[in-house]
Amino acid sequence: MMQSSERIREELNGLLPQASFSRNKSIAILLPCFNEEHTVAQVIAGFRKALPGATIYVYDNNSTDRTAEIAQAAGAVLRHERRQGKGNVVRRMFADIDADLYVLADADLTYDATAAGRLIDALVTRNVDMVVGVRVGQDGAFPRGHRFGNRMFNGLVERLFGAGFTDILSGYRVVSRRFAKSFPATSSGFEIETELTVHALDLRLAAEEIPIAYGRRPADSRSKLNTYRDGAKILVKIVRMYKTLRPFRFFGILAAVLANTAIALGLPIVTTYLEQGLVPRLPTAVLAAALIQLAFMSLTCGIIVDAVCTSQREFKRMRYLDLPAPNGT
Repeated sequence: MMQSSERIREELNGLLPQASFSRNKSIAILLPCFNEEHTVAQVIAGFRKALPGATIYVYDNNSTDRTAEIAQAAGAVLRHERRQGKGNVVRRMFADIDADLYVLADADLTYDATAAGRLIDALVTRNVDMVVGVRVGQDGAFPRGHRFGNRMFNGLVERLFGAGFTDILSGYRVVSRRFAKSFPATSSGFEIETELTVHALDLRLAAEEIPIAYGRRPADSRSKLNTYRDGAKILVKIVRMYKTLRPFRFFGILAAVLANTAIALGLPIVTTYLEQGLVPRLPTAVLAAALIQLAFMSLTCGIIVDAVCTSQREFKRMRYLDLPAPNGT
């Protein structure tokens, strides 16, 4: 049954009390923008009404339309990031802006600005470091390819890094200062949401999910997300993060594959040699021996890199612990 975005918003707003707005907390609303001239003013107005004490930052990412001009006229703090890609913009935002709480959203009018207060209240009252807005969309808000990809990536991240999130690709999040300043962002594009999620899972940071209304893009606004190209980038990013953050498992799996292949190739040759004293397929025997050597090298690499990864994880955790919790304790 089709539901309007207003009906979904009303239902979701009843799940949590309305925001009481944490006193003595500086709030930064971060809006990465690329060619959003048709929606950016409405998004800014929506967040200003929802969070009147917050500072709204628009980072223009080489827009070729009037996005920057409209954002500045709407009263946002306008800044620029020349490196193309959402990940590059988010990394710059977290580095440049000092605040107690960061609200990260898109400027395409698909996210409900009125939900920001609920997300902030959840972060402060529950003393967590990230609250993710789980998208509940009206019919047509999610293309079929996006729905399939979201389910696949959610399952893959849960399998590789652990459970905790059901919408890892949501762009609507509230994070604490200690989360933002300990986040070693490396993504350049739409993989940034996946990296934010994995960072929380890797350091075992406290996080929550809250359902939010997710609407369709306006007819005159064009999505920058390419289903197949960006989906492939997200998949590659997940594999790379698994190699970086779970190196012993990654290289251990590789070592097991190489060793099993070597055994499958070499066992018939060893059997023949024991029975006849001959090595009938010398190239295969050499290949099997080389694969066994590679398997041991892979396992050794896993052990060494895992030690380095543990040290880096502790460094990130120490940086995280240097900063105060969201509720000030």
